[in-house]
Amino acid sequence: MLIALQDITFEFGARTIVEDASWHIVPGDRVGLIGLNGTGKSTLLRIINGEYSVSKGSVNKIRNLSIGFFNQDLLSFETDDSILSVGMTAFAEALELEKDIERITKELEHNQTEALLHEFSDKLHAFEALDGYNMRHRTAQVLEGLGFSTADLERPYNEFSGGWRMRVLLAKLILQQPDVLMLDEPTNHLDLPSIEWLEKYLQGYAGAVIIVSHDRYFLDRMVNKIVELYQQQLHHYTGNYEDYEQEKELRREMQQRAYENQQEYIRQQERFIERFKAKATKAAQAQSAMKRLEKLDRVEQVDGGPSRIRINFNVDKVPGKILCTLQDVSKKFGDITVLEHTGAEIDRGDKIALIGANGKGKSTLLRIIAGTEPMEGNRIPGHNVVTSFYAQHQLEALHMDYEILEELKSAGSGRTELELRSLLGCFLFTGDDVFKKIRILSGGEKARVALAKTIISQANFLLLDEPTNHLDMNSVQMLIDALGKYEGSYVLVSHDRYFVSQTANKIWEIVNGEIKEFKGTYAEWEEWKKRQAAAAQPPKPAKGEKGKNKGGNNAGSQDSAPATASAPAKGAPINKEAQKEQQKLQRQFQQLEDTLARLNEKKAALEATLGNPDLYGDKDKFRQTEADYQQVLQEHARTNQQYEELFEKLINNE
Repeated sequence: MLIALQDITFEFGARTIVEDASWHIVPGDRVGLIGLNGTGKSTLLRIINGEYSVSKGSVNKIRNLSIGFFNQDLLSFETDDSILSVGMTAFAEALELEKDIERITKELEHNQTEALLHEFSDKLHAFEALDGYNMRHRTAQVLEGLGFSTADLERPYNEFSGGWRMRVLLAKLILQQPDVLMLDEPTNHLDLPSIEWLEKYLQGYAGAVIIVSHDRYFLDRMVNKIVELYQQQLHHYTGNYEDYEQEKELRREMQQRAYENQQEYIRQQERFIERFKAKATKAAQAQSAMKRLEKLDRVEQVDGGPSRIRINFNVDKVPGKILCTLQDVSKKFGDITVLEHTGAEIDRGDKIALIGANGKGKSTLLRIIAGTEPMEGNRIPGHNVVTSFYAQHQLEALHMDYEILEELKSAGSGRTELELRSLLGCFLFTGDDVFKKIRILSGGEKARVALAKTIISQANFLLLDEPTNHLDMNSVQMLIDALGKYEGSYVLVSHDRYFVSQTANKIWEIVNGEIKEFKGTYAEWEEWKKRQAAAAQPPKPAKGEKGKNKGGNNAGSQDSAPATASAPAKGAPINKEAQKEQQKLQRQFQQLEDTLARLNEKKAALEATLGNPDLYGDKDKFRQTEADYQQVLQEHARTNQQYEELFEKLINNE
């Protein structure tokens, strides 16, 4: 056992966060800590980290336990050092040894004493034991996994925005490899490729991991336990988030049945007491029944859980069939090309998710669709289109002197104050919170107000840039429900895979400056990507069995070439035309095999070049190599498809 929380109680002023709660953390745990916003999840992590002391109970840890805590407070860190240097501070002991080795090396130039040589040897041995020779490579590997380019590694930490700084600090924590790694909303700062990299990394992590996250997909793939902080208690579940939902529903049903049975028993006993308490012959029994009821451990009624208020979008006008057309659009920021001679069309009823890595131009494309971003090419708006755009940069459009409720009233939706307060409750503004001034709100709170304003607009076309940031799971589900009933169209940018899977009927991706459209859901897109990746793999080479039908007809497999037509039955007439056709197909098949082999060699050579860090120092050479690589991939996919089609023809002709 690494950590044991035993019957702990902790109060924040007059508010109780946990009461008589217990939790044991053991090696190999992958725990998802969940609960509504404001229940105290981050506070509980700080208790584990030793920042807060409990008023009752005990927090016990094994000796020399190391804890890594990833949280928003880390942003107070400032330095002009490179991000590679910041990441390498995870190897503090090895870095100190490296300095000692450099010092001793200089001393040995003038003074080669036996004691100094022994010290030098000991330091080298310790440095090697700490894997000091690989610390630079390991740091670069983790930083690049989290989305940084090789060229970024030497840039000063202070040049990066808050989200990118958090990635650097996450890399540092990962490299420290603490016994317990606590991650408070790590996916808020990551794009999809980085989230997928983190998932793969954490799956092999040796220590225990505790994750606070509103990303259901991330929890489903990462955790083997769920701890729910609810009504000052810790409720423990085995399995991932999906298992938790099923188990919780089962527990609620059992509790409700137990409650109903107990209530029926109480009613029977009360009727007995009421009837016989005044009767001398039954008074003793009635008295005993009263004592039993007093000592009864009452089962609580199942609460309704977090409120799920239904929110409906009102669409004022029905737009034309086409909402927006982009033609031959190009967009550059200095030397960086985001979009290049690309186009797209958004039709009525489209619910598009724009996904991909950060820096690919997703938010830029949203602004181009909205008509607020200058670009080359044509943007043709549709008829009767009323657009509402939600994005982080829109927050400054809020009226800073308005109260929250007043801000929503100013949107002119015609909704009653009760309806507006109900909506604000979904966005975690309850009671007197609705009378707070916009100016005193945090960035996350302003974002929630702006999203609420978007929902009550009467627009028939929504542009939503990361709408689920700063929302808890209940609010995300409320937004999913609302978008499911929305009669208009929308384009959204989100890294929340569950949200995308529940809301999109088309997927857009920006690849090499082009908008690539997939008509289907996120799950279908993922499956298609897997098939594409599998198709790009080279076919298994024949093992010297060409022309032989070794071990029976194996035509259904690509492990051996299908040019093994069965000999005609004895005495059967030979169809010379069919035989010629079969021979022609076999020659074509052989040519395709040779082409695939050449393409595989070219692909491997380009991958080796792209894996060389020196390439990224020459911008033009990198772009040319990347373009050549993409061309080879396309040619390989096309040739592989021809190969499979020809394979089927050969089998059918046999």
